[in-house]
Amino acid sequence: MASIMLNLLRNPVIGGLLFLLFAAVLYWLGGRMQAQGTESPGKHLPYACGEDLSPDESRLSYQRFFRLALVFVVVHMATLVVVLLPSGLDARALATIYLVGVVICVDILTRREE
Repeated sequence: MASIMLNLLRNPVIGGLLFLLFAAVLYWLGGRMQAQGTESPGKHLPYACGEDLSPDESRLSYQRFFRLALVFVVVHMATLVVVLLPSGLDARALATIYLVGVVICVDILTRREE
């Protein structure tokens, strides 16, 4: 009986569902235990060190952040591809061509817009 239960827990679907259930219970308990504040009109307004911001000033541009994140994704995927290539002269030539393409891609992503 214990081996059947252990095999069930090793199943990824059942284990994932158990962890999802555990997370839902923790979320529910956290909501029950949190401090219940009163609703106020300024509760959901943006805050910047005590200054009142107009809605236009509080909008942030994430374009540079996402471009940098994309550079990291490209570089990490290039590393993964090159590391997983088999050893040999053909693989080195393929890796060199691939890395030249990655360098061009990173150069395009890091250029400033004018």
